[in-house]
Amino acid sequence: MLRKKNLKKHIFTMIAGCVLIAALFTACGNARLVLTTGFGDDEVFRIDSVVCTLPEFMVYLTNTQNQYEEVYGPEIWNVSLDGVTLEENVKDMVLAKIAQIKTMYLLAESMGVELTQEETARVEKAGQEYFDTLSDREIELLGVQEDTIVVLYKEYAMADKVYRHIIQDINPEISDDEARTITVQQILLKTYVVDGTGNRVAYTDDLKRNVYERACDIREQAVSGVQSFADLASRYSEDSTVTYSFGKGEMDPAFEEAAFALETDEISQVVETENGYHIIKCINTFDREQTDANKLVIVEERRREAFGQEYDVFAEKLNRELNEKLWQNVNFLHDDELTTSDFFDVYKKYFS
Repeated sequence: MLRKKNLKKHIFTMIAGCVLIAALFTACGNARLVLTTGFGDDEVFRIDSVVCTLPEFMVYLTNTQNQYEEVYGPEIWNVSLDGVTLEENVKDMVLAKIAQIKTMYLLAESMGVELTQEETARVEKAGQEYFDTLSDREIELLGVQEDTIVVLYKEYAMADKVYRHIIQDINPEISDDEARTITVQQILLKTYVVDGTGNRVAYTDDLKRNVYERACDIREQAVSGVQSFADLASRYSEDSTVTYSFGKGEMDPAFEEAAFALETDEISQVVETENGYHIIKCINTFDREQTDANKLVIVEERRREAFGQEYDVFAEKLNRELNEKLWQNVNFLHDDELTTSDFFDVYKKYFS
C-alpha cells in the first residue's frame, strides 16, 4: 500500500510527531541550557521559575506507559528502532510534553491569562477524583499526594487556556480547492523487490523498461473498456488496496499531481513514483462532506502554526535546567498493582 506502515515504524513516527526533547533542552537561538547540581532530591528539571518533580513526572510517564500496554500489550517495550528502545523514546516524549506544558503555563502568566474561580474549582475536583482512583500501592510507587495532581491539572488547564487565547482570532478562509478530497482507483506495478533483510532492491533499467511497457499495455486495456478498471486492478495490481481517497499533500507528489488533474472516470497516463508505475482512474473529483471536514483540519493546522510561532519566541528566552543525574535513573515502573491510566481522561471529563 502507498501509505501503510508496519507497527514499529508507526509507533516511532507517532512519537517523532511530538515536541522533541532536543527542542526543549538544548541551546538554540536565545535559549539558555544550564546543567547544575543545585537541584532538590526529586527535581527532574526547572524552566525558569517552575519545577517538575519526580512524582509529577511519574504520573505522566506511568499513565502513558499503561495506555500503550492497554493497546499493544507489555511486550511492546521490546520494540526498538536503530538501536533505540521504545521505552527510551517514550520517556523522552513524556519529558518533552511536561516541559511544553510548564512552558505554556509560564507563557500564560506572562500574558495575564488566569483560571477563573469556576475553572479552579473544576481543577480541584478533577484532582480529587483522579487521586481517589489510586490505590495505596500506586500512591506509594508514584510518590504523589492529592496536591501533586491538582498542580498538574492546573498547569494543564492554563496551557489549554493560553493556547485558546492566542488562536481565538485566527480564522483563515480555506478554499474548496485547497481542501478538496478525491477518490481514485489505481493499478500499481512495482519496480523493486524486498530482499531477505527487508530492504528494497531497485530493478535494473532493463527490468524497469519491461514493467513500463506492461503498464502501458494494461492502460490501453483500461482505456478501451474491454475490461473494467476494477477487474484489471484485481488481476494486475501489486498493491493490496485499489481505492484511495485523499487530499492535497497526502500522497506521493507525482501520483497526486496526476490524480488531481483527472476528471471523473478519466484514466491517467502511466505515472512513475518510487514504488513503481501507476495507472490511475478518477472515481470522484469532489466530495462536499469530506472537503468541509478537511477545511476544519486545515484551520486547526494554521492555528497550531500561529501558536507555535509565539510559543517558540517565548520559549527561547527561558533558562532550562535538567537534573542529568536524576534523569539517567528515571525508568518505567513495572508492578502488577500499578494500573492507573486515566489521568488524561479525568481531565477531559472536566475540561472537554
